[in-house]
Amino acid sequence: MSLFTKSAIVAATVFGLSYSIGQYKSQSIYTEVTIDASTEAVWAELTNTNEYATWNPFIKTFKGEIVVGNQLDVTIQPPDGSAMRFYPIVLEASQNEELRWLGHLGFKGVLDGEHYFKLEQQDDGTTLFRQGETFTGMLSDLFFVYAGENTTKGFEAMNAALKQRVEANT
Repeated sequence: MSLFTKSAIVAATVFGLSYSIGQYKSQSIYTEVTIDASTEAVWAELTNTNEYATWNPFIKTFKGEIVVGNQLDVTIQPPDGSAMRFYPIVLEASQNEELRWLGHLGFKGVLDGEHYFKLEQQDDGTTLFRQGETFTGMLSDLFFVYAGENTTKGFEAMNAALKQRVEANT
């Protein structure tokens, strides 16, 4: 076997392993809150993104139409963290049920985040609001070490603020 062939095999193996680790290794954040309002009321506030700057302590700006396939312009700022701007693609936008997007840090496979908001109407008329994100990619473990706790706190702060805002307006 030639040196070129051996080098090509080693390079392909390293690339393949790096890609595989980035694709299959994941870390997740999950939060929830019960809101004393209908899913319609929660959805209306969640998708009124022009007002985020007035109440949302985590998502500072949110630009773009919430339509599957559209690219958004989102800036988040976890408590005690730096602001981060990214451009996720809307994966799901089911009225009164779910909003989901996928964003990347740099290139796909470096650090990818699939973020979701799920709304579930409860028998007592309240809404179970779930917010979470699954991170994959080569930097997902490193991200969790340095920013996982603050990001979770950001989700929880947003959930509490959404609950307060919706309940005050219904």
